Amino acid sequence: MFESRPLAAHLAAQGMTLDSDVPARRFAGGLANLNYRISVDGRPAVLRRAPSGPLPPGAHDMAREHRVLHALSPAFPLAPDSLVLCADPEVLGAPFQILEYRDGRTVRGDDLSVLAPGEDLRGALCDLLARPLADLHAVDPAACGLDDLGRPEGFVPRNAARWSARAKELAEGRSEAALAAEIAGWLERKLSGWDRGAVSLLHCDFKLDNMILAPDRLAPVGIVDWDMATRGEPLFDLATLLSYWSEPGDPECLRGLGQMPTALAGFPGRREMAEAYAKASGRSLDGLEEIYVLCLFKLSVIFLQLHARWKSGAIGDDRYARFETLGFDLMTHTWDVARGAAD
Repeated sequence: MFESRPLAAHLAAQGMTLDSDVPARRFAGGLANLNYRISVDGRPAVLRRAPSGPLPPGAHDMAREHRVLHALSPAFPLAPDSLVLCADPEVLGAPFQILEYRDGRTVRGDDLSVLAPGEDLRGALCDLLARPLADLHAVDPAACGLDDLGRPEGFVPRNAARWSARAKELAEGRSEAALAAEIAGWLERKLSGWDRGAVSLLHCDFKLDNMILAPDRLAPVGIVDWDMATRGEPLFDLATLLSYWSEPGDPECLRGLGQMPTALAGFPGRREMAEAYAKASGRSLDGLEEIYVLCLFKLSVIFLQLHARWKSGAIGDDRYARFETLGFDLMTHTWDVARGAAD
C-alpha cells in the first residue's frame, strides 16, 4: 500500500482532491507495476506506480506512459487518459501517474469466471484482439504528436541485440550460456539487416489481460500498461501477443505461463490469431516467424530479470522464485522454435 497523506498533498498542488474516505484497492494481476483504484474529486481513478528499487532500462517508464496516453487517448479511445504524472520518487517511493478509470472486466490467465453464461470468448477472441491492435497500428503518430516517440529506425535489429546482450549477461557462468549465445547468433543472422519500412505506434505488451472488457458484453473498453510504448515494426506487437499464446500441444513452460486461456479446449491457435490480424490490418505476415522467435527470447529474459530482482530482495513476492527455471525453459523452447523456422 502507499501513504495517502503525501499523495493528497501532491494532488492538492495540482488543484485536485484525494477522497480520503474512499479506501484504495489494489488491482489483482501484474508482476511489476502496482495499480490501485482510488477516488479523486468524487470520481474513480487509477493510481499507477513503478516498483521500487533498480529497474531494467526502458521498463516501468511512468513519464513515457503519461506522455503516450495523454496524446493518444483522443485518437485511440481504448487508451485511458493520464491525468497526472509525478516523476519525484520521494512522494510515494517511485514515480507514479493518476489515470482515467475504465469500468469493466479482465480475464486473467485461464480463469473464465468473469464471463457471463453464454458468452463465447473462444469464438470471439481473435477478432476481439485483432481489431484493436490493427486500429492502434493505423493511428498516425504525427497526428497525435507522437512522431518523435522512440527510435523506429533499426528497431528490430536493435531489439535483437538488446535482448541477446541481456540474455548472455543473465546466463553467464551457467550451462545455459551456450544456449543464449546460439539464439543470439541466430537472431543476428536473421534480423541484422531487417528494414521493412513499416512503422507504427506499438504497445509492446499487448495481451488479453491488458484489455478491459465491457461489463455486459465481449467488447473492449480499455487497454492498459503502456509504459513500454514506442514506434517500430508492427509485427513486433503481434509477435509479443503470440509469445504469450499457448496451445494444448506446447511444452509445459509455455502452457504454464498462465497468461491467457488459449491452452484450454476450443480456443483458437496462434496461426488463427495471426491471420485475424492480417485480415484486420491489411498487413503482410512476412517475417513473423523470425520476430516471434525474438519475442519468445525476450519473454524468457523478462522472467529471468524478474527472478533476479526477487533474488536480490527488491521483490518480496515468492511467485518469482520459480521464474529462473521458467525463464531458461522458455529459452530452450525458443531455440527449438528457431531451429524449426524456415531458413
